[in-house]
Amino acid sequence: MRPVRTAVAGVVLGVLGLAGCGQTDGAATSADPAPAVSNTAASTTAASTTGASTTGASTTGGQGAFPVTVQAGNGAVTISKRPEHIVSLSPTATEILFAIGAGAQVSAVDDQSNYPPEAPKTSLSGFKPNVEAIVAAKPDLVVLANDLEGVVAGLGKVGVPVLLEPAATKLDDTYDQIRDLGAATGNTAKAEEVANGVKQKIDALAAAAPKGKSLTYYHELDSTPYAATSSTFIGQVYNLFGLKNIADEAPDAAGGYPKLSAEFIAKADPDLIFLGDTKCCGQNAATLAKRPGWSGLSAVKKGRVVELDDDIASRWGPRVADLAQAVGDAVQKAAS
Repeated sequence: MRPVRTAVAGVVLGVLGLAGCGQTDGAATSADPAPAVSNTAASTTAASTTGASTTGASTTGGQGAFPVTVQAGNGAVTISKRPEHIVSLSPTATEILFAIGAGAQVSAVDDQSNYPPEAPKTSLSGFKPNVEAIVAAKPDLVVLANDLEGVVAGLGKVGVPVLLEPAATKLDDTYDQIRDLGAATGNTAKAEEVANGVKQKIDALAAAAPKGKSLTYYHELDSTPYAATSSTFIGQVYNLFGLKNIADEAPDAAGGYPKLSAEFIAKADPDLIFLGDTKCCGQNAATLAKRPGWSGLSAVKKGRVVELDDDIASRWGPRVADLAQAVGDAVQKAAS
């Protein structure tokens, strides 16, 4: 969503929500007074799940003017002044904040925010958000991906400002969320640069992809094995390269994340296999070859098993361009 900047005179003072997890979240910060915030929509309502619009005073030096209203997943949230004690309870949001130059404004991040390395990681959990622990951090802005256990409402009661930026369902959501956080933190120019840069890189990689090869692939989420179909966010990245997803033909593919049997995968015999479980589950080309019936797969025999970084493959921030690069490189190699 795009931030909506508005020169609003009277806004309700508060410190709106912190916590949530759309991935892994938890964070703590020590801050002083929170910016005035007005949430013009109930925290349980969202004009849309991602993306935002912003309105407000004109920007100055590309940094943005306040107050600014961002249309986030929890409605329209107005921030009266530039936040200096941000708590991120979303690994993706953490990556975006640092990428757009707001790193110095981040006081704490959740226990799953492991990138960039300098992010101030804490024991706060986004999976099991604790309102009291979050409030104790005195944040002047909290960013999260999911509203778990009513954390948005809980924080709203004590006046903690919250931006809910849910998991992206399409690439445009990624660009919108980068711009959202740029507007919310006063880093509009850098956010625009980052969003445009990510889009341009992905577009260039897709344009350079070999055409008419009709290569098939399997993307593994974990060793169960669960897969992701073309309708999912990550599936749409693969679509840009003209790949055909074997999971789309699975009996229970409607949910987007079907569990595939070894027999199904063997019959489909994908040209490429992408592993999104190298960290969590210790999977790689060698462990794949040891699974019963997998050593005979074309991708295994031809060395077309791509070991992805789990974090890059599961988040929707600026590093989605790195995922696209890995896919593009694999397609180029397989097509040559």
